Amino acid sequence: MPTNPNMVAIQTVTVGSGGAASIDFTSIPQTYTDLVVRLSGRSTTADADMYISFNSNTANYSRRVLRGNGSAASSTSGSDRYVGTIDSSGETASTFGNWEIYVPNYTTSNNKSYSIDSVEENNATQAFQYMIAGLWSNSAAITSIKLEFIAAGTFAQYSTATLYGVTSAAYGAKATGGIITSDANYYYHTFLASGTFTPTSNITADYLVVAGGGGGGNAQAGVYDGGGGGAGGLRCTVGATGGGGSLESPLSLTASTAYTVTVGAGGAAATSGNNSVFSSITSTGGGRGSAGAGTAASGGSGGGGAQTTAGAGTANQGFAGDGGGGAGGGGGAGEAGGTDGAGQGGDGVATSISGTSIIYAGGGGSGDGGKVGGDGGGGAGNNNGVGTAGTANLGGGGGGSRAVSGTFGGSTGGSGIVIVRYAK
Repeated sequence: MPTNPNMVAIQTVTVGSGGAASIDFTSIPQTYTDLVVRLSGRSTTADADMYISFNSNTANYSRRVLRGNGSAASSTSGSDRYVGTIDSSGETASTFGNWEIYVPNYTTSNNKSYSIDSVEENNATQAFQYMIAGLWSNSAAITSIKLEFIAAGTFAQYSTATLYGVTSAAYGAKATGGIITSDANYYYHTFLASGTFTPTSNITADYLVVAGGGGGGNAQAGVYDGGGGGAGGLRCTVGATGGGGSLESPLSLTASTAYTVTVGAGGAAATSGNNSVFSSITSTGGGRGSAGAGTAASGGSGGGGAQTTAGAGTANQGFAGDGGGGAGGGGGAGEAGGTDGAGQGGDGVATSISGTSIIYAGGGGSGDGGKVGGDGGGGAGNNNGVGTAGTANLGGGGGGSRAVSGTFGGSTGGSGIVIVRYAK
């Protein structure tokens, strides 16, 4: 049974002077997974059998009851809404019984089960404890709950019930979508694949949007070597952004608005990567590495050229690839290809937007000489074979290929990632 910190109090009802015929929870929000009602209650009359109803519907209920009274146990079943006997006027004065009613999957179109654990307090020899399994055979989502007595009776003053919603995500998260984690200060929504981010309240959000890396260039013996693929474009509001630019600005997001999240796939051999998108933010896919005299592509970061001009990067997303010579390395989000040595992939940039410092968007290494890829998931080139693929969900460029004999295709770029962060 779920417990704090995954339970959020929705509504509390406290009975005032004169008592109350029922305790009602209405307009129950549909944004939780399960419901829990906790009741401390007493009846003003001797007839204290309590009943439940959902959505004001009193039909199609069934239940099984296990009961103990301190000296004996019994079991009963029935086709009604009975949820146990509450402390009544015949019990020790001022004692209150306690109930916990658990309703899982209350928004689904399936029949609704519920379970009850309760005790009737009484400073005498005999008192009761109940365990009840119930079923409401109805496919409607639950929007209201009523507790009442079928015979004449009222809840006594000071009877109190609280309705809780049980969340499937981190307690207090203000949005849905992605993989949700948290620490002392922030909630993090990590998207490794495309989806939707929907705030449940107005928030200001930081983000990291990394596009798919470009594929490494192909190779054919005696004709051409493959350049490394450029890293996917990187835009970020925390730590550093791509291309040596200024940090991006956080987004103001509106409650109940579904914001599209697209995680770009890495490019296939000698193919540019795909864009990643979050709301109004688009990061450009990494440029493909060239094959011999073929053209390297521009992109978030540019692909490495082979005996030709390298691809250009995109402002505030990534750097250009390395051009000329046997084959060049792909550009990274943090530096151009070839910065650390001819044919090497450019390094990416580090950000702690996930709660941990991670380097993203490194360029792929050249196939000529099997040069290393850049830090941040850039694949290494292969001096006689297919280069190493860019790392998935880091947006690294694929490594280029080189062939001593025969022909080799290039390697694939790594897929991108989207991370959204907001304060608790």
